[in-house]
Amino acid sequence: MRITILKLRELKDKTIRVVELFAGVGGFRLGLEKSNYKVVWSNQWEPSTKVQHASKVYEARFGSEHHSNKDIATVPTKVIPDHDILVGGFPCQDYSVATTLHNSKGLKGKKGVLWWSIQRILEEKKKKPKYLFLENVDRLLKSPATQRGRDFAVMLQSLNDLGYAVEWRVINAAEYGMPQRRRRVFFLGYHKSSKVYKDLVRSNPMDWLTKEGTISSVFPVETVKTLQEVELNGNLVELTNNFNKSGKLSPFQNTGLLLKGKVYTVKTKPNYDGERTVLEDVLQNGKVTQEFFIEKEDIPKWEYLKGAKKEKRTTKAGYEYNYSEGGMIYPDALDNASRTIITGEGGRSPSRFKHVVETKKGLRRLTPVELERLNMFPDDHTKLEGITDTKRAFFMGNALVIGVVEKIGQQLYNKIFGLEHV
Repeated sequence: MRITILKLRELKDKTIRVVELFAGVGGFRLGLEKSNYKVVWSNQWEPSTKVQHASKVYEARFGSEHHSNKDIATVPTKVIPDHDILVGGFPCQDYSVATTLHNSKGLKGKKGVLWWSIQRILEEKKKKPKYLFLENVDRLLKSPATQRGRDFAVMLQSLNDLGYAVEWRVINAAEYGMPQRRRRVFFLGYHKSSKVYKDLVRSNPMDWLTKEGTISSVFPVETVKTLQEVELNGNLVELTNNFNKSGKLSPFQNTGLLLKGKVYTVKTKPNYDGERTVLEDVLQNGKVTQEFFIEKEDIPKWEYLKGAKKEKRTTKAGYEYNYSEGGMIYPDALDNASRTIITGEGGRSPSRFKHVVETKKGLRRLTPVELERLNMFPDDHTKLEGITDTKRAFFMGNALVIGVVEKIGQQLYNKIFGLEHV
């Protein structure tokens, strides 16, 4: 016991230095800093707006020191401090590459694609971060439609070339007791110089993905199919041109591992029987202003948009066609985790996709605080002068569920410092 106490005291000062890219309003930071992580530099830039609303919220909550509000593609690597882990929820784009005579390596990422900013930082850093913790929408594993899985293959091969192993998992937060049905792919990179990489090499791929790995330790699973291997043949240009050209389905399952150029992947399902948070648990009962309640005259519009449809419609060019779609649950069920928050959640206008709940006072939309709670943010994290409720809803439509980051971050910290059995 004395050894354990001494070890805990020794580890108290072991802080993991974080660089947070595509920071939004700070979801990764909130999740990681619940453990012994410290953000030493951050970047948030929204190219489609003059007023940088998300960056303003980030600076209001965490301070402007060591925060960059510039297009990351224009930020020189030398101004980014050395760090232990690079984190971020980068946009899902076309990651294809092409040859160019002006590039000494013969490769050029598609202009404006932010993945290549990550790749550039990792490549140019003399002291590479030992760990990566990234997040994306789950369609990354099966994009583009013409070559299912190609974009993910290019991403994996680029990390392999830089000396990283990668494990990934598609996680629906609600399937592990969290309040929102939000499905995202999370992946961790381990540089070959890191402790966890050495642990991974000693492990069996299937055991790592289902029992021993960082993600499986905190988000347990059962396997649905047998482990498959996927070939990543050629360099990035060759992968872009040839990967899965004839395949209708992506070879990448919801769980997988890249190690020394080999890809192992398996379909899994959650194995969780703990406590669950439902939509009703996050509601601000008795604290909601009238503006969130639906006017009686608008109810038919909401019912139409939420309902099933089978009708004839006409295009602008005059072409008539049959249109049909299924109905939505309306009002939203209070005894289940909520549906996924979308960026268009805010505003009074009737919508098929906005949440509507039934209360004693009538039907209403969700408040900004309730949307924050569905992503497990602190109440009023995004409340700031000049930031509208519609913009606050937009932030939450772009955010991640903090509880997922917190659990993976805690377990990664444990693995880095050998705390799993302390």
